[in-house]
Amino acid sequence: MKTQTISVGLVGFGMAGRTFHAPLIQASPSLELNAVVSRDPDRVRADLPAAEVLPKAAQLFARRDIDLVVIATPNETHFPLAKAALNAGKHVVIDKPFSVTASEARLLKAQADEAERLLSVFHNRRWDSDFLTLKSLIEDGTLGRVVSLESRFDRFRPQVTDRWRDRHQPGAGIWYDLGPHLLDQARELFGMPRAILLELATAREGAEVDDDFLALLEYDHLRVTLQASSLVAEPTPRFRVHGTSGSFVKYGLDPQEGWLKAGQRPTPGWGVDASPGTLTLDKAGVEGDREETREAVALVSREAPVVPGDYTAYYDGIAETLLNGAPPPVTSESALDVMTLLETGLDSYRQGRWVKLKEGGSKLRRLHHR
Repeated sequence: MKTQTISVGLVGFGMAGRTFHAPLIQASPSLELNAVVSRDPDRVRADLPAAEVLPKAAQLFARRDIDLVVIATPNETHFPLAKAALNAGKHVVIDKPFSVTASEARLLKAQADEAERLLSVFHNRRWDSDFLTLKSLIEDGTLGRVVSLESRFDRFRPQVTDRWRDRHQPGAGIWYDLGPHLLDQARELFGMPRAILLELATAREGAEVDDDFLALLEYDHLRVTLQASSLVAEPTPRFRVHGTSGSFVKYGLDPQEGWLKAGQRPTPGWGVDASPGTLTLDKAGVEGDREETREAVALVSREAPVVPGDYTAYYDGIAETLLNGAPPPVTSESALDVMTLLETGLDSYRQGRWVKLKEGGSKLRRLHHR
């Protein structure tokens, strides 16, 4: 691409488009949000007075001045819209999940590869402060060899809404809503698991789709537990991680989503979580004077060093890919892995048993043998 500014068109201006994509696109100096497809033009113009509002996605795809199309629409529309955008020669970003089936995701990846177009999925929680902090603790060996990781994303939303996510349709339910976040983070830390076990529940009165899940991922010498629910009022740990050298426990969500919902925009110092997690480590091991034969263990707890979150890194990375050929911030291959985990999890739930993946645990084995 010869120009130094990438012209962006956004399809959808609901919660995802309005809260995440539009402000983060605008925060990138190399991206320019020029057009939005929406059925509510007044809502768009209130936030983006300079952007043109179009009623149909086809009109956006036909515009020669649009380089990158961002799709932030209901999950079951991801495949047809991304396919049409790629057919029109556009680079494409899709809000998570990639699609509603792994086969659709594979078709889109093949189409993008053949057309030499960028295809990426907005797995923004790779840039959560707590996740980046945990990733740093694992990589620098602070926790030793990790043996157990519990990752939860709980909410208290007892009322069933009339939104598409709560209706009985493809891609609805909490597994397709929050599952991609937790699965992607686990995959980033440990690679693909050897097997998955999923339990889904419909807990709220009048609910049509799953609003609670428990997923177990099996790795060599490690068990990963992923949970999400719409009926948890008491705060639960976002992360609880145990290793051979100690534990890391973090309460509270990364603040970036809350700030964006409140209308705040990225500024210097953005992404610093004011609620750091707690490290509990073997004091003797930390000080380097443990005797292997000593039975008593003295533990010390302290605040974990916080790595700031940075959702702006995603679209800055997209710009670097398109302008300078840098690797995408989220590759289509990694997003396809998440789709494989989503589908294999559903297979596990239907069959009521663990289901193995063809390949898994390779990254974890490398981590353990470094």
